[in-house]
Amino acid sequence: MSAELDLSVRRHRALGDPSRARILAVLSAEAPLDMAELATRTGLHVNTVRMHVKVLQDAGLVLAEKASSTRRGRPRFVYSATDTVAEEGDRRYRLLAGVLATLAARTGRETAELETLGEACGRDLVDSPPPDATVPDEEAVAGLLAVLEQTGFAPELAGGRQGRRLLMRSCPFLELARQHRDVICPIHLGLMRGALSELGASSTATRLEPFVRPDLCVAHLAPGV
Repeated sequence: MSAELDLSVRRHRALGDPSRARILAVLSAEAPLDMAELATRTGLHVNTVRMHVKVLQDAGLVLAEKASSTRRGRPRFVYSATDTVAEEGDRRYRLLAGVLATLAARTGRETAELETLGEACGRDLVDSPPPDATVPDEEAVAGLLAVLEQTGFAPELAGGRQGRRLLMRSCPFLELARQHRDVICPIHLGLMRGALSELGASSTATRLEPFVRPDLCVAHLAPGV
C-alpha cells in the first residue's frame, strides 16, 4: 500500500468514529484547546479524549503545539484541526453536489423548477433588511456581489447599453457545471435572483450565459420597472 493510500485509509477510519468526529468538530470551531478543555466541550473523559486525539493526529487531522506559559513544570499542549479537515469537508460537499446534480438531470427537472430552487437558496444566503427599510438598488447589488465573492464566483460588475452584467471568472462548481450545465446554471441564476429579491433590489438577474469563454460566465441584470 502506498503512503498516500495508507494515510487516506487512516483518515477515513479516524472520521468513522462518532466521538472522534465530535472532537474534530469542536477543534474546527474553537481551537486551540487542551485536553481538559476538549473533555469539557465534548463530555468525554480526558483519557478517552487523549486516545481519540492520538488517532486524529496519526491521520494528519489534528495538530499539537506547546501553549505559551510562564509557569514552570510540564509543558501544556493545545490542539487544533489541520487544513486537511476543510479539504475533506469540501471534497464531501462536492461529491454530494455531484450526486444531486446527476439525480436532477436523470429525473428531468424543468429549468423553472431549478431556478426556483436556486432562488430559495439565494434568499437564505443574505441578511434581510428591516421590513420598512428602503434599500438603494446599488447597495443591494453590492450585497449580491459580496455573496458571490464569498461563494467563490470572483464577480465583477460591468455596465453597458443593454444593462449591467456580472462577469464571473471563477465557478465553485466548475467541473460539475461542465457536466450538468442544464442543472447547475439555472440554480445559479435563481440564486442571484433570490438574493437580489431578499436584499430589496429593484434590479433582477434576467439570464445567465455560461462559458462565454472557458473561464468566463456572464449574468445579465435588468433594472426594475
